[in-house]
Amino acid sequence: MKENKIMVRGKGIHVEIYGSKENPALLYLHGGPGESCYDFSFHQRNRLKDHFYLICIDQRGVCRSEVISENEAFGFQDLVEDCEALRLKLNINRWSVLGHSFGGFLALAYVSQYPNSIDCVLFECPTFDFTLTSKSLLKKTAYLFDKYNQHELKEKALSLINQNFSPREFTEMYMELSDKLGENRMEIYTFSFDNPTDYYAAYTEEEWDKLYDRSDIHYNLLREEGMIFTSLLDEIKHVENPMLLMTGEYDPATCEKHVEVFIREAQNGSIFHFEKSGHTPHYEEADRFRDVIINFIPLQSIQNVT
Repeated sequence: MKENKIMVRGKGIHVEIYGSKENPALLYLHGGPGESCYDFSFHQRNRLKDHFYLICIDQRGVCRSEVISENEAFGFQDLVEDCEALRLKLNINRWSVLGHSFGGFLALAYVSQYPNSIDCVLFECPTFDFTLTSKSLLKKTAYLFDKYNQHELKEKALSLINQNFSPREFTEMYMELSDKLGENRMEIYTFSFDNPTDYYAAYTEEEWDKLYDRSDIHYNLLREEGMIFTSLLDEIKHVENPMLLMTGEYDPATCEKHVEVFIREAQNGSIFHFEKSGHTPHYEEADRFRDVIINFIPLQSIQNVT
């Protein structure tokens, strides 16, 4: 398997670097938990490498990064500390951070703890609250059950939304129920299928199966710890760094409540709305996504590499 690891806090982290050190540094944090940076890199590395010193990672224990071993201590804070340790390892003074989906949750936690390490924070269809996101995803799932004449499942999905479940319970019920959409499940997230990711350009199906076995360990440990089920919405008002919230017209993950809180609370926040995207503008509207990133991050930023 093609892996490029850097030792970060005693663990091998898959890191991809594109572009010149003279450009503003940009760290990409994938979603999931456990989804890998592969699809972002596939679509955006050539679009962004002439403008940024682009760093894409598979988070600790995810896919091409070193597997988390049995009885190894691991939790959400490790992901935050890995970001900061990697910045120091690469001798980067300050960088901007772009988080997609769960990566947005991680990016918000990171900037909240290490504001002086970060220029700008960009959120692509993030979740900051797993309960709100799971409820919104259940609504989209119910819509698709109706579309495909699975009416009993539609009613079940809708009945769950107003129940008094824990964030973990909401998340797990959504995941279990959405699986019943089968081959139509990706319609929850994707509006445009015109620009797909070629996952087999670099890895075989068997290799991906093995890599995602690592991600399962990563996600299960985060789920058991429970920190990911703590809402971070209240952190938005404390961030002084410039922030960009990117939303998709057909994306259910960043629900209206997320947007309302961001508009009301962000000290230095902007919003860009992708009108032809679901959950992944970085490939559904790849060129426009590139332009939005380039226009938001100041190209005349401070020297990034010490």
